[in-house]
Amino acid sequence: MSIKSRVVLGSAIALFALSACNDKDKAASASAPASAAAESKEAVAATVNGTPISKKQLDQIMQQQAAQGMPDNQETRKMVIDQLAMQILVAQEATNKGLDKVPEVKEQLDMARLSILANSYVKDYMKTATVSDEALKAEYDKFKTTAGGTEFKARHILVASEEEAKDIIAKIKKDVKAFDGLAKAKSQDPGSKGKGGDLGWFNPRSMVPEFGEAVAKLEKGKFTETPVKSQFGYHVIILDDSRPLAVPALDDVKAPLTQQLQQQNLKKTFDDLKAKAKIEITAVVPAAPASAAAASPAATPAPIAAPAEAAKK
Repeated sequence: MSIKSRVVLGSAIALFALSACNDKDKAASASAPASAAAESKEAVAATVNGTPISKKQLDQIMQQQAAQGMPDNQETRKMVIDQLAMQILVAQEATNKGLDKVPEVKEQLDMARLSILANSYVKDYMKTATVSDEALKAEYDKFKTTAGGTEFKARHILVASEEEAKDIIAKIKKDVKAFDGLAKAKSQDPGSKGKGGDLGWFNPRSMVPEFGEAVAKLEKGKFTETPVKSQFGYHVIILDDSRPLAVPALDDVKAPLTQQLQQQNLKKTFDDLKAKAKIEITAVVPAAPASAAAASPAATPAPIAAPAEAAKK
C-alpha cells in the first residue's frame, strides 16, 4: 500500500477518535442496559482490553476508503483494526494518566462533541424532513421561469476599444461573410477566436447581462450595429439561430428541488433558533498566540457540515 493510502486511511480513522476515547467510560457505566451490551457483542469486529470495535464502525471506514480506491479485503480490514486498536490503547493510557481531565483536553472533547451533535442534527434533518407537494410545485414554477425561454447560437468578436469595434462593424456592413476572418484575426476571446467567434448554443442568462440582452434583441442573421460594452471589452455579435429552451419535467428535477427546499427550510430553522436564543458576546479581542498543542488540528472544532454535503452521507 502506498504512503498516500496510509495517510488517507489514518485520516479516516481519526474520525472515530472521540468514540474511542470515551469507550472506557461507557464500559464502566453500570447503568448500560444488558440488551445493548448483547447487541454490541453480536456486531463486534474486535476487542481491545475489553473495548469493542464494532463491525459497523469498521464497515464505515472501509466504505470511505473504497471510494478512494482502496480494496476491501481481509488484509486492509486487519490493518484498519490494528490502527484502531492502537488508537484505543493510546487513548486508554491517556485516560489512565488523567489526561481526559486536563482543561485543554476537556475543552477539545467538548468542542468535538458539539460538532458531532450539530452534524448529526443536519444529517437527520435532511434524511427525515418532508417537503409538501404544494411547496415543490411552487419551487418548480419558479424554476421554469429561469430554466425556460430561448437559447441562442451566436458568434462574437471581442476587442479592447469602442473605435476598433466600430471599425469591425463597418467592415461587416460591407460584407457580412468577413465576420469569420475578422474574429480569427482580431478577437481577444481565446475560447471562440479560433472558431470564428462561434459560441455555440447558450442561455443568455449564462452570459454577462449586457451581452445576453443584446443577443435577445437580435433577429436571425443580424448583427449588433453598435458595440456592446461589457466588463471584458467591446463585443460585435451576430445571431445565427435561436430555439425554445426545453424545461425538464417535474419528475426529472424533483430530487434536487426537494433537497433545495430542505436546505432553505433548514436555514430558516437555524435562523429561528438564533433569533430565539440569548447570545451575549463578552470577548471579541483576539487571544494570544496559542501553544503548538492547542494549535494542532485536534484543537480545532470541525465545521458543521453544509446541508448538501450532509445529505450525501
